[in-house]
Amino acid sequence: QPESEVRESEFLFLPVTNLGAELRWNQIRVFSSWLDKWIPRKKPLVAQKKPIKVFLKAGKTYKWCVCGRSKNQPFCDASHLFQATGLFPLRFKVEEDRSAFLCACKATSKPPYCDGTHKSNRVQNAQEGSSL
Repeated sequence: QPESEVRESEFLFLPVTNLGAELRWNQIRVFSSWLDKWIPRKKPLVAQKKPIKVFLKAGKTYKWCVCGRSKNQPFCDASHLFQATGLFPLRFKVEEDRSAFLCACKATSKPPYCDGTHKSNRVQNAQEGSSL
């Protein structure tokens, strides 16, 4: 299925390879249609309208909240399970200690990192806790 035909609600971003401290992202992973029958996917919520600066330690695996419902933003606290969102956290690892700005609006095109999308009118006009 060409990328342009994939609906936004059908994907989860996955890291492929580390190059230095930066992650490259694979194509999207489409879930099987049978999973949708059991756990329909909800849209991510805008957790907040600005990124969150964090310090990431080399070699540690982090779980970035994709659903926007975690009380431990920008990291997952398993709220996606209790609220049956059908969304799952993005696991990532960095190769060196560093600071980073992680997306909290959940609209970035470079998850889990902020790409400035939060500055758009679309995000700024949205209510925190609502979907885009």
